[in-house]
Amino acid sequence: MSTTDIGVAVIGAGMAGKAHAAAYRLATTVYNASLPPVRLVSIADVYEPAAKETAERFGYERHDTSWQAIVDAPDIDVVSVVVANRLHREVVEALLAAGKHVLCEKPLSDTIEEAEAMAAAAAAAQSIARIGLTFRRSPGFAFVNKLAADGTLGKIYNVDARYWTDYAADPNVPISWRFKGPAGSGALADVGSHLSYLAEFVADSRIVSVHGGTLNTVIAERPIPAGAISGRGQVALTEQLDRVENDDVAAFSALLENGANATLQVSRVAAGHPNSLIVEVFGSAGAARFDFRHPGEVGLFLPDATGAFAGWRTIVLGPEHPYWRGGLPMDAPGVGVGQNEGFVFQARAFLEEVAGLPESHSLPRNADFAEALRNMRLLDAAAQSALNGGATVPIGD
Repeated sequence: MSTTDIGVAVIGAGMAGKAHAAAYRLATTVYNASLPPVRLVSIADVYEPAAKETAERFGYERHDTSWQAIVDAPDIDVVSVVVANRLHREVVEALLAAGKHVLCEKPLSDTIEEAEAMAAAAAAAQSIARIGLTFRRSPGFAFVNKLAADGTLGKIYNVDARYWTDYAADPNVPISWRFKGPAGSGALADVGSHLSYLAEFVADSRIVSVHGGTLNTVIAERPIPAGAISGRGQVALTEQLDRVENDDVAAFSALLENGANATLQVSRVAAGHPNSLIVEVFGSAGAARFDFRHPGEVGLFLPDATGAFAGWRTIVLGPEHPYWRGGLPMDAPGVGVGQNEGFVFQARAFLEEVAGLPESHSLPRNADFAEALRNMRLLDAAAQSALNGGATVPIGD
């Protein structure tokens, strides 16, 4: 890395790739001005129109049509990898071998074996490798984590978590890489990879085993597209159909280290729920709930009121809550915050680590590949439970 600046690139120009591209552009504008200069160098995508449009939209110097061009570029230090899960290993290992710092989208890969190899490569690398667990950056989720960690909720009894999406509810959504892969690589890997780490986060405890796993494919075939697909955009369809290989809906239960139980359900075919992510945590001294559709408030129940005043209260998030003060241009109570800001906080934390700046309480580091591998093992355990009639499966280290 240059001693005077940090060169940034993003591989993948789909929806999440755009979020990473925008996040690096905004990362220098949140918190204090301690970062060295950040250069937005390149957006790479095999679909050149998407690479070009994204680079121009977010102010990157150029675009490339191969990830190899990013590996070979001497002016690039930091790279976000936002491509199909099955491509992660080849791309990430090449970047690490070239001395690039890597922020990889979740899940780490589409198989445990690939993820293990990536974690080993990261451990041996001289550069930094991190995984994007973006929802941890939400002030609401982080506040619920604090309530569990500091004892406000008492002993945690159980967690209920669901992540419902409808991006595949229409049977005419074309076949793509998202619908291919082994058991558990569908909705479970896509949105379940978020929900699983969030269930642990809000309970402030790790999952030790899963049971009752179910996987269900409700739309067995999808039309083959007539052209390239970028992100989840619309494209002309052919009359040919191709088989869906993985799960549209998944669910499982879990046992946590602190003795709590958790239930998790995910779907990519939940009509009317474009992005419904909801967690509820129940403890001996109270309960908390957070609905990401209302990211500026947390529900809290504490049994300190009686009669007509008993019940849930709404906490409007503001400067006294995680990420808010200095992390938003207008950091007053009730000012809007959402998923895009999470990507910005994530990018800022990564750039600070690359720059060698000390970690701050208000901006913790991103998770490493060892934690990403553990998340993969958790998802694999859920899939194995489903394939074995709901059997209990421990989470290996």
